[in-house]
Amino acid sequence: MTESDFIPSGDYKVLPSGSVSYQSPSNIALVKYWGKYGEQLPQNPSISFTLSNCHTTTTLSYKKNSNVSGEIPFEIFLDGEAVPDFKPKIAKFFERIAIYMPFVKEYEYKIETSNSFPHSSGIASSASGMSALALCLMEMERGMEVAMTDTFFNEKASFLARLGSGSACRSIEGPLVVWGKHAEIEGSTNFYGTSYEGEIHEKFHNYQDTILLVDKGEKQVSSTVGHDLMHGHAFAKARFTQAHENLSSLMQVFKQGDVDQFIKIVESEALTLHAMMMTSHPYFILMKPKTLEIISEIWAYRNETGSKICFTLDAGANVHVLYPENEKESVQKFIASELSKFCQNNHYIDDCVGNGAKKL
Repeated sequence: MTESDFIPSGDYKVLPSGSVSYQSPSNIALVKYWGKYGEQLPQNPSISFTLSNCHTTTTLSYKKNSNVSGEIPFEIFLDGEAVPDFKPKIAKFFERIAIYMPFVKEYEYKIETSNSFPHSSGIASSASGMSALALCLMEMERGMEVAMTDTFFNEKASFLARLGSGSACRSIEGPLVVWGKHAEIEGSTNFYGTSYEGEIHEKFHNYQDTILLVDKGEKQVSSTVGHDLMHGHAFAKARFTQAHENLSSLMQVFKQGDVDQFIKIVESEALTLHAMMMTSHPYFILMKPKTLEIISEIWAYRNETGSKICFTLDAGANVHVLYPENEKESVQKFIASELSKFCQNNHYIDDCVGNGAKKL
């Protein structure tokens, strides 16, 4: 598939008005995407667990607009409150997708959205939010009697979501999604995310992710600014090569059920992501002291008990604690007694790997 394959041809049925709702999950990358080129295209491939409990619910209401002009009229609400700060990003999204969905210019919209987790806290709210909006628009297109398969529906939804937020393209399906061209993964592409079709050992089924909310405030640096820091970064070339190699290694890990090697790769990826930010110009430290205390506690617990617990980080201070389902009871007891004290207001979210978005 290429970009031109997503440009529709022919007529479509006009919908006077309506609404559609989708629930779309967040995701947590195991091999990180950091650095982009062109229009939201990744400099290296990534792979993520799709989450289950951390999600965005979006209702898109639309009405045919008789006065079509250059700008697409829309209102956006988060938890029932108007959020004008969101409008520039959504306006840019509409502008980018117009060539692939010409009908979007002919409507006015009301977007009502809510998250099951704090906004802009290091959990990928833009990923779940933009994927939910992309899915609602795809449902509109399908309602216009545009012929398409379910596979095409998901690929185009992912393609559109990417134009709103890169990692959003990994939030359509599950449980593991690859985004970015990788020589050993057939069908992988920079244009959209695809479900990982390689062999996955039962040890990685229903993997658990408890998200420790160390800092629920706005991020110090946006993902867009962060990705731009990879342009001219002294270690960029080596990092992009490393991501390809780590994804190759993870494919063997998933096949063989090698959780020890999984831990080494995933924790190294997390720390590499933050090392890239700490060595860029300008430089940033997004981890907090409590982030490091949590990591130390996880390492100590693993050494003492032989647990397969590990951590990963997104572009923020929060910690994703990953562990197999057969350790759910013991690890969650450890988190409640030893790690929750490092969380803001003792707040953490128990989550697990999910299977993707759903229409409501």
